[in-house]
Amino acid sequence: QVQLQESGPGLVKPSQTLSLTCTVSGGAITTNVDYWTWIRRPPGKGLEWMGFISYSGRTYYSPSLKSRTSISRDTSKNQFTLQLSSVTPEDTAVYYCARGSGSSPADFRSWGQGTQVTVSS
Repeated sequence: QVQLQESGPGLVKPSQTLSLTCTVSGGAITTNVDYWTWIRRPPGKGLEWMGFISYSGRTYYSPSLKSRTSISRDTSKNQFTLQLSSVTPEDTAVYYCARGSGSSPADFRSWGQGTQVTVSS
């Protein structure tokens, strides 16, 4: 069974870069036709899809976040990483990594537990 776990700082200052890592166990991120996605939920709002990195290393980002988002991977550690630059308090959210791709939560086969990130000085 594939499991995902997010890690990273819980507090980031405005204008800095948010960096989170998702560690995957139970399956390699390079096998199968799979997608490894970052999703967030701001307080009081719905889920927001941010982007993914595919099993082959191809990336795709939400148009609204594309200019500030980068997703990369370390295949030797079976991890993929989110970087979000120039953060503001509006980037405060619970951040999730997930396996799969789609427009509905049901499209994702596995989720991390989520990690709270607060942007504040």
